[in-house]
Amino acid sequence: MTRNTNLTRKPAREFTPPAYIAWHVDEKGTKKYWTRIGAAWRHQKGEGLTLQLDLVPVTGGRIVLRVPKVDDASPETTHEEVGA
Repeated sequence: MTRNTNLTRKPAREFTPPAYIAWHVDEKGTKKYWTRIGAAWRHQKGEGLTLQLDLVPVTGGRIVLRVPKVDDASPETTHEEVGA
């Protein structure tokens, strides 16, 4: 049996923290409902992102990418929307 000696592998995405967290923002009247729907990782060369969605919203709204915070469980209190 041969042994794989390729030591130049890049780390798997599961072990690299995401660059952004993907949120679905749905507005109902004056309320905004934030639902975490995925994450995004930077490409190794820095020329793009890989977006992995755990679900895809079908009710409209928008997808917002935010830098991960210490407590991403409640984005409506920790994130301010800028020009969105």
